[in-house]
Amino acid sequence: MCAERIQRILTAIMLGIALMFLMQGVNGNELYLKIGVVLQVFIMIMLLIWAFTNFCPSLWFFNKVFGPCDWDKKESSNG
Repeated sequence: MCAERIQRILTAIMLGIALMFLMQGVNGNELYLKIGVVLQVFIMIMLLIWAFTNFCPSLWFFNKVFGPCDWDKKESSNG
């Protein structure tokens, strides 16, 4: 796995968790509704920071740990 792919997977997981909290909040749990809204706002702010500054903290961290993706590298075919 490489940094960009892990970051995209993490974003999808975070959006799913936020959706779960929002759905529980719609069912009457006010705390879960607040948690869902806070998570959504956090994700939106992080995406806006990435869009305007071209800096994503999670991508920076994952690049340090896993290394960047080499999209141009062709995978070797088996025999």
